[in-house]
Amino acid sequence: MAITETARKNHDLLFPNHVSTAAITDPDLVETFDNFAFDQVLQHTALPIRTRLIVQLAAILGCQAVLEYRAMLNAALNVGVSPIEVKEILYQAVPYLGIARVYEFIGATNDVLAQRGIALPLPSQSTTTPETRYEKGLAIQKQIVGSDRIDALFSNTPADLQHIMRFLAANCFGDHLTRTGIDIPTRELITFSFLVAQGGCDAQAKAHVAANLHVGNTRATLIDVLTQILPFIGYPRTLNGINAVNEIAPAA
Repeated sequence: MAITETARKNHDLLFPNHVSTAAITDPDLVETFDNFAFDQVLQHTALPIRTRLIVQLAAILGCQAVLEYRAMLNAALNVGVSPIEVKEILYQAVPYLGIARVYEFIGATNDVLAQRGIALPLPSQSTTTPETRYEKGLAIQKQIVGSDRIDALFSNTPADLQHIMRFLAANCFGDHLTRTGIDIPTRELITFSFLVAQGGCDAQAKAHVAANLHVGNTRATLIDVLTQILPFIGYPRTLNGINAVNEIAPAA
């Protein structure tokens, strides 16, 4: 099987002048993967290329694939994903994946940015203070999830778990989702990609299908995201993501 001209062009756009050692040692696999990921899959997308690379980076973080992350980070920067957007994906990963699983990616990101001559730290995107993080976090949580849903969650949460609900508002949403650099609809696609790619988060994936719809994303966009992350996360987790979409936003 030869690599198609379309696959070659799309690959070269992301990785200009790159010679893959795997193409020499494992040509069958490279030809199959490139034809799938950079030709067949791309026939089923309406996502702008920057958005596609953003959700793929999020999914690769969810998969804990640091070597692939380095490669795709360079590709993302090559097609216009900004260093600030890259850092915002990374910071947003912390409440959804945990710092233990994100820390290695911080170093990998800083290495790639340094190699490109990008000075760190980047300008802060924070919009909260210790005094406002809870209030602003709760407001954006309600914007994303829905006021009635959040009010019901607080009302139905036992007293000994109320602190977790406050953590969600102040830390997950207040410290992270209030930041500038990436808009809220794109941040919800990122969250959905984190949840699907890491697996074991079916209930949360369904909740964030609903959240995506609430902020203006559509079933078609979510299916597009799943299609574009499929080559990187595999079929089982992609199919779980499809199940979440079908349950919350069934096809017309």
